[in-house]
Amino acid sequence: MNISRKTKTIIWSLWILIFPITMWLIYNQTEYTLFGYEVDLFSFLLLTIILSILPIVVNGTPILFIEGVSLVVFLYFGLFIEIIFSQLAMLVLLLNIKIGKKDLHRLPINSLMFLGVSIFGGGVYYLLGGTHGSLDMSSGHVLLTILGYELSKFFGNHTILYYIKRSVYKVKGPYLSKDLMWEAYSKLFHFPIAILLFMLYIEIGLVAVLYVGIPLVSLSLILKLYYSSKRINSYLQKTSELGHELAGRLEVSRVVDLFIEKTVEMLPVDYAYILDTVGDEYLQVIRHYEKGNEQKSQFRTIIKNQGISGSVWANEQSVLYKTKKEWREIGEFYLPDTVESVISVPVIRHKRVVAVLLFASNRKRAFEKYQLSIVEILASYLGVATENARHHAEAKRKSERCALTGLYNYRYLEELLDLEYAKIQTNKEIKPLSLILLDIDHFKTVNDTYGHQSGNEILVQLAMRLINIVGDIGTISRYGGEEFVIVLPDTDKKTTHLIAETVRQMIANRPFTIHDDLAGGKKIKVRITASIGFATAPEDAEGPLDLLRHADRAMYTGAKQAGRNKVAMYVK
Repeated sequence: MNISRKTKTIIWSLWILIFPITMWLIYNQTEYTLFGYEVDLFSFLLLTIILSILPIVVNGTPILFIEGVSLVVFLYFGLFIEIIFSQLAMLVLLLNIKIGKKDLHRLPINSLMFLGVSIFGGGVYYLLGGTHGSLDMSSGHVLLTILGYELSKFFGNHTILYYIKRSVYKVKGPYLSKDLMWEAYSKLFHFPIAILLFMLYIEIGLVAVLYVGIPLVSLSLILKLYYSSKRINSYLQKTSELGHELAGRLEVSRVVDLFIEKTVEMLPVDYAYILDTVGDEYLQVIRHYEKGNEQKSQFRTIIKNQGISGSVWANEQSVLYKTKKEWREIGEFYLPDTVESVISVPVIRHKRVVAVLLFASNRKRAFEKYQLSIVEILASYLGVATENARHHAEAKRKSERCALTGLYNYRYLEELLDLEYAKIQTNKEIKPLSLILLDIDHFKTVNDTYGHQSGNEILVQLAMRLINIVGDIGTISRYGGEEFVIVLPDTDKKTTHLIAETVRQMIANRPFTIHDDLAGGKKIKVRITASIGFATAPEDAEGPLDLLRHADRAMYTGAKQAGRNKVAMYVK
């Protein structure tokens, strides 16, 4: 969560103003026990530090057994010592999670939060008549003061954290959240352990730290390993689910979009790059995301062994860099200056690198080793899914296109007309749909005179000319033999007639260059003409087949039978 530099300055200023003065006042006003207990305090501090580096994260909420030790320290040694222990525990915890320079503001925020919670809890404890030292744990009044202290710290901690999220990080959420529930579970867990440790410490002294501390540390370590393995299993499950989802996408762009969307959700990624190999020469950034949003920026190409991604391509090996110091000399020109952690993985298909993935974070040590393995698995899924999508696209293209001209075929034409008629029926505003059908005049004579291959050359050249004329305003298909169809959505009769006349003149006035196969392949120019008919829906036809049939009728009766090389409009 990012905050402005101004806000960070305010936070540090508040800490400098509040923390030293508050600690001095507490030092002078509250009871505390120190002299003669140096070894005891060191033992409790050592236990606190060990537990601080073994936090258990459940549903994103850290559970710390140091709260149990903190309660014992408070009850016996007083508020000032408890604050010192809490502050040191907080510092060790933040150092353990390796916050970077960008997140150093978390130190004063957490310091003030821990300070406020300790003061609030201590204040409630003293108001209830609580004292320190060897307390009588059989007394109901003592238990009441301890419960008051714990409950006030519990709600105080959650309330302060709630308002910090809203005011500093601008994160809104309900007060009664899942975090509150897990904090409650944590309290219920460590409270009896703290009472047991306190009572044993009163009865048998310092050895109680060993009797309770060793099992507590062992339990923390076991639970930490358990939840770490559980987290890895969760990653693996999400990875498997993503693999199945990718397999179901049949377009390369949709495969890539889904891959990035899910990967950014799984990993702490600030920047994501997908680089495609162009032959064996260079890499090209084809997708670039920042904070999950695709960017339009352009990057120059990367050669093998250049930068992180070029090295990954050349070596065919994944890399994980936890800080900028590890990869600064290698470099990667397109990465922002704020980037610290980097994961880069090759996408390998059929024993060759076909792409390179690179994920980056502004935080130091943002990625763990197991996350590198997860990305490697995801990369293999991406490689298979994109290859399948390309095969599907090629198969679809072949099924929808004429192999000779590259235009759409009759099968696609039928589907397109059905789709366009569906739009006419569902749209409130009825827009015209026009269809032009053209047939080359005396095409059999061309084939008989110059050969069928020469006739094919004319068909190919005519297809290219039609594409240049129609552009994006319509769809061209080869209807069969020497017949072509142009579908023009949102085009009225007048405009359709102009387009048809332009097509007719282009065919009649510009000769076609072919090779005369029957005369040894000699290059020659021939002139041809075409008869053209058109119809417009919904005026001329109630359905897609009627539109095609009526354009065909206009072409034969109004153009062919009228002398050819003409444009005819369907007339009822």
